[in-house]
Amino acid sequence: MALIFFLIIALLVGGGFLWIIQEMVFKGKWTHFIFFLAAFLPFYITSLSVIYLATLSEEVVAIFQILKEVVVLVAVLVWLFYQKRVFDYAFRLHSTDWMMLGLLGLGFIYVFLPLGEVSFLGKALYFKTILIPGLVYFLGRNSQLNEREIKALFTIIFTIAIGAFLVNCVESFLLGSHLQQFTGYALYNHAINDIDPTGNFGLTWTFETQAVTKRLASFFSDPLEMASSVLMGFSAGLIWFLTSKKEQSWFYLLVMACSMGSLVFSASRAAFGAFFVMIFFVALVFRLYKLIGAGFLALVGFALYVVFLASDDFYFFVIDTLTFENTSSIGHVVEWLLALDSMIANPLGIGLAMSGNAGSVEEDLRVGGENQFLIYGVQLGWLGMLLYILTLATGVILSLRVFYRTENTMTARIAFVGAVTKVGMLLPLFTANAEMYTYVAWVTWWMVGFSVREYSLISNPKPVTLKSF
Repeated sequence: MALIFFLIIALLVGGGFLWIIQEMVFKGKWTHFIFFLAAFLPFYITSLSVIYLATLSEEVVAIFQILKEVVVLVAVLVWLFYQKRVFDYAFRLHSTDWMMLGLLGLGFIYVFLPLGEVSFLGKALYFKTILIPGLVYFLGRNSQLNEREIKALFTIIFTIAIGAFLVNCVESFLLGSHLQQFTGYALYNHAINDIDPTGNFGLTWTFETQAVTKRLASFFSDPLEMASSVLMGFSAGLIWFLTSKKEQSWFYLLVMACSMGSLVFSASRAAFGAFFVMIFFVALVFRLYKLIGAGFLALVGFALYVVFLASDDFYFFVIDTLTFENTSSIGHVVEWLLALDSMIANPLGIGLAMSGNAGSVEEDLRVGGENQFLIYGVQLGWLGMLLYILTLATGVILSLRVFYRTENTMTARIAFVGAVTKVGMLLPLFTANAEMYTYVAWVTWWMVGFSVREYSLISNPKPVTLKSF
């Protein structure tokens, strides 16, 4: 059975990879790389798990591991090749560009600085996790897609959102167990990532709540990644619902409902909080003050339910979470304190690959690691953390300006989803190494880059070709 699944995955992923490569190399359609990433990244770890289960070969897994980076690098090279006068490339940098370049430049310098106990190779591998999202942003910054292509991208996002919920339903009502218990997830983690199975379900602690109930992940790598990713599905469904004819709106309501269903199956407190932050932000964007009031009433209703109607287990679960007495919450606080202590003692950072959960970070050297902002702060110092924060902030601001000012509905939809999802990701960024959630992180960085390009065109109304930056 594992061999059959391996053959299916190998054909789908391999065929998709070869198709996108020939589209980019032979037809010059390097912008199509985003289709491969949007379709492949949600299944990335599940694909690798099944491949290892069927082959028990680290070499075969390694080939599939690098496909996402290869696609991005090939897209950059093809873009460079198709520039007829590359040395005449016109740079028009905006605030997000400067912040992103500053973060990448600082990271590159830290590869060579004699900081930390990690080898040069380890630092270089970690820098890749910073560089690739930056390249995705750069490619989005130069992308031109027509209405049909943008619709195709959103179709993939909608399909992922609905598909994730359907798999959740199969896990919950038919299998009665996690999909990962059948895909070789634990075996893959042990062999490739040197992570032993933990928890009551033989996976990791992430797949269960403190009450030992299942937290489902569908085909994503873990429940936290799924919870963060469906925020993008919900925001995409929402903006299409708000900007489409009423007779077409039922489908987008379905997308939003499936996204919320997956959020429930994930049982992620940070994602639930992020969802309400995102809704509040959307209400401000559209000036839907009644929605803010409804959200406040819903919050009051939830509080009344917890106090007067909920079971004792759920009541104390909520109270322990709010007071940071929950085991998971305590773990976050401990990691934050360790990271802050390191940043105070070493304001310039202690070097790359010394914090976080990337593959090149060794557990016995790791300092902190459950807060994306502090992860950059520990490694790159206060300056690195500030650059990352400003990159996010300016990206959201410019995307919103595009949303308000562009006359192109499709572009406005991309700008909206990019900005709203980045805002929604703020809470997950506080509790996890969330830039490792490649699907939602990379696709939204592309959206932000695409929006900044449109902002450049709006703020410089003269005719501008693809080479404008």
